[in-house]
Amino acid sequence: QVQLVESGGGLVQAGDSLRLSCAASGRAFSTARMGWFRQAPGKEREFVATISWSSGVTYYADSVKGRFTISKDNAKNTMYLQMNSLKPDDTAIYYCAHSNRIGYGFRATADFGSWGQGTQVTVSS
Repeated sequence: QVQLVESGGGLVQAGDSLRLSCAASGRAFSTARMGWFRQAPGKEREFVATISWSSGVTYYADSVKGRFTISKDNAKNTMYLQMNSLKPDDTAIYYCAHSNRIGYGFRATADFGSWGQGTQVTVSS
């Protein structure tokens, strides 16, 4: 079982930046990929970005491409999401996700087996 703890959310103004962190811990776990999803009030949880733990290959939702950067520190079992040029539409609870399955998809919530508790990001106009 993997435990995921997010941090770094907050209230910012449009155009500002934030960096989210997600630390993974547990006994004898392996990581194929990790990702970020977000859920705004009244909406479904949506894919934001993902990173392969071995290759570092990344994928982004079109809505955040060019503004957000996902990265990782394998030694610390930690993933990051640098969010720049934030917009009010980015307001949501951001969730960290973990998968130990190689060769599966990454855009659906069902592709990930473990989730963090979420961290609130609020962007004011």
